[in-house]
Amino acid sequence: MNRRFFLVIAALLALVVAGLEPAASAQDSRGRKYKAPPPTSRIEVTVLNNFNGKPIENAAVVFHPMKGNKDDGDMELKTNEDGKTVLDVIPIGDTVLVQIIAHGFQTYGQEYKVDKDELAISVRMKRPGEQYSIYKQHPNQSQNQKQDPNQNQTPDSKDKPQDKPQQ
Repeated sequence: MNRRFFLVIAALLALVVAGLEPAASAQDSRGRKYKAPPPTSRIEVTVLNNFNGKPIENAAVVFHPMKGNKDDGDMELKTNEDGKTVLDVIPIGDTVLVQIIAHGFQTYGQEYKVDKDELAISVRMKRPGEQYSIYKQHPNQSQNQKQDPNQNQTPDSKDKPQDKPQQ
């Protein structure tokens, strides 16, 4: 009886193992298949002062990946003490808009085509220029072009509202 019991148990165990094998192979075909991510480029941006060539620390470098003509979100990084920042998630073949914002400097923006596995961008930031005023004489403007819009009105007529036309 002992021997017969062990044979029955061994036969049942063999059937159970044989029955589980097709279930394991069926499980492999279900679910998502792994798709490798596209190769990416390493983009290094260096931000320098245009006047003296020194690095600008803590400048905001904003990457806008483009899908067609549409912005696909943004990623903002800050520059280190050497004025550098590195991003390595933009796929090769994409276009990226790089925008740099630094306190006390003009904002910079330029589109770049990512066509290599390494891209080095060096930007020299300029100080803001003088604001343009219509009340100042400019070198390319002749004297007769500059006219005060209120020149033909008397001082009293500037303060008074215009009369409504009679109907």
